[in-house]
Formats: sequence, structure tokens, C-alpha cells
Amino acid sequence: MRLCRWLLSALFIASVSGCAVVAVADAAVTVVATGVKVTAKAVGAAADAVIPDGDEE
Repeated sequence: MRLCRWLLSALFIASVSGCAVVAVADAAVTVVATGVKVTAKAVGAAADAVIPDGDEE
């Protein structure tokens, strides 16, 4: 009975730690994606400011 309880506890701990790894990886991907998005917007704004758009006003 003790062995069964120990195995169930170990299985539960392993599954919870797996969820933690997924959560950390998801947070890291979100941070990187946000950084890329902000950088792309900044580069696009700089390019729009430097390159004329062809409108003669």
C-alpha cells in the first residue's frame, strides 16, 4: 500500500512539474514574440519616416 501511494505521489509531482515547464516556456515565447513585434513596428515607423511615400503635397 505504501508503494502504491508513493508511486501515485511521484506521478502527481511529475505531472505538475511538467505543467510548470510548459508555463515557463510559454511565458518565454510570449516575451520574445512581444519583443519582435515592438521591434518590427519601430523599424516600420523609422522606414516610413525616412523613405518618401511619393505623395506630392
